[in-house]
Amino acid sequence: MARVFSHEADIGAGTVLGVDEVARVADAGGHFIVSPNCNPAVIRETRRLGLASYPGVLTPSECFAALEAGATALKVFPAAMMGIDGLKAIRAVLPAGTRVLLVGGVDERNFGQWLAAGADGFGIGTALYRPGKSLAAVAADAKRMVETFDREGQL
Repeated sequence: MARVFSHEADIGAGTVLGVDEVARVADAGGHFIVSPNCNPAVIRETRRLGLASYPGVLTPSECFAALEAGATALKVFPAAMMGIDGLKAIRAVLPAGTRVLLVGGVDERNFGQWLAAGADGFGIGTALYRPGKSLAAVAADAKRMVETFDREGQL
């Protein structure tokens, strides 16, 4: 996919846990790595190979370790555990310009609250798709989520 569609989409891999997986994604033409955890070795290798790195973090210590290792942005996971107030608090100590993306517990009902607290974007999983859901239902929900995000982002 990365080789065929790289001019149309930014394609990478998620749930990457090891350095060997980073190399395989790079060899396949991927552009980014998303991890559920903060593994400095994975972050450093991702950046060394010229890919963007989005490690999973939850605590201030994980946030700063990820940034020190070269993370492109922070993927707070699960965001529901940090909460809106937690994001506000962590934003107060993160370096200016740090991009923070929220995953896990985010959907169109709370985009505005997260954005007001300092979120830069979201990763949507089960709020959009669960096994057995029809393609038409996923498409309709995705359209509604994008419209909501666009509207909430203007506030």
